[in-house]
Amino acid sequence: MTKILLLIILLLATYAVNAQIFTKEDSLNAGLVRSNQPTVLSGYGQAKVAYDLRYRIGVANLTRNVLFLGHKFSSKIYFFSEMELEDAGVSSTGKFKGELSMEQLFLKFNVNRDVYLTAGLFIPRIGIINENHLPTTFNGNDRTYVETFLIPATWRELGVGVYGNVRRIPGLNYSFAVMNGLNSGTFTNGTGIADGRFEGSNASASNLALTGALLYYINDFRLQASAYYGGSAGLVKRVADSLQLKSGAFGTPVALLEADIQYHKNGISFKALGTTVQISDAYRINRAYANNTPAAMMGAYAELGYNLIKAWKPTTTKNFTVFARYEWLNMNQRLPANGIENGTLNKKFTVVGFTYQPTQGVVIKADYVLRNTGARNPDLVVTPFPQTLPYYTSNGFVNLGIGYSF
Repeated sequence: MTKILLLIILLLATYAVNAQIFTKEDSLNAGLVRSNQPTVLSGYGQAKVAYDLRYRIGVANLTRNVLFLGHKFSSKIYFFSEMELEDAGVSSTGKFKGELSMEQLFLKFNVNRDVYLTAGLFIPRIGIINENHLPTTFNGNDRTYVETFLIPATWRELGVGVYGNVRRIPGLNYSFAVMNGLNSGTFTNGTGIADGRFEGSNASASNLALTGALLYYINDFRLQASAYYGGSAGLVKRVADSLQLKSGAFGTPVALLEADIQYHKNGISFKALGTTVQISDAYRINRAYANNTPAAMMGAYAELGYNLIKAWKPTTTKNFTVFARYEWLNMNQRLPANGIENGTLNKKFTVVGFTYQPTQGVVIKADYVLRNTGARNPDLVVTPFPQTLPYYTSNGFVNLGIGYSF
């Protein structure tokens, strides 16, 4: 029994270099699931009430519910899957406007103690939120706006990935993946590249993408840099030529660069992230699809928090963190000659609030969001006031919510 306990402690210590054990999914990923109980059920979800202070209305929503099912085939091969239901339901009648989709479904192959492979629908290591998006792991009811609109989290595609750590440099991890690319024909003004994702549904394998990251843990810091480069015109060459788009595996490319830093010690938490998206053929995309695609987008944020309970009880496992975050993103950072300026896409967010975790896996949140943007371009308004509500360049929101993970 003592030897088993020592082995578990050793495995936990080894895995702690890369991540923390939050859920049964994390335990499966760390190889801590017992052979006589190889199938794992886990999940997470959140609900919130949002009040718009300008329009004086409130909206209550079951934001998402995710069920995880995993299985340990052997000490070398594992299965991971997550089914996500957003906005409480889906229906053909339009009563429910949610989405039911697979957030991940892949096999993990342990090559050795330092390297493993993934194959299937998986989430690449880009940014902070993309991999670590449980409601119990971030402050505020909403995921950060920069990562939601620019990266865009949660971003998953079909492919093969390699993950590992460098034994000679403790704390240094790396990842590299080959995935299907994007569809520039479905880019939408105001959502960046998000609507160009396939997310495992009939994805074009004619255009490919490469993504990689370096992740380094040192003392109380977590440092990361990641990149993405992929094609967005997976078309028959004749069709691509007729649209004057570059075809091929990396034709009509999209590039993304990201760097972030996190710090945790004695109840103090800090995180910051910056990212840029470059679409060099935006002019050709707009000429082909008239979707007002920008040539470049950019954003950054910084957040500071403090667990007040740590002030008088340093060893507590409970969490009552007060935090403040500032975000800036411009989805019109650079426009091609045929692009149309949209001032509402130059956004600034100031978010303040608290996160209370009475026990691990349960969270209660409250926050206030001040949003400031540029003015709306009247040339982009299809239905003007008074048929539609006026647009305010400054607006405030109060959000209350709950979340869980297990």
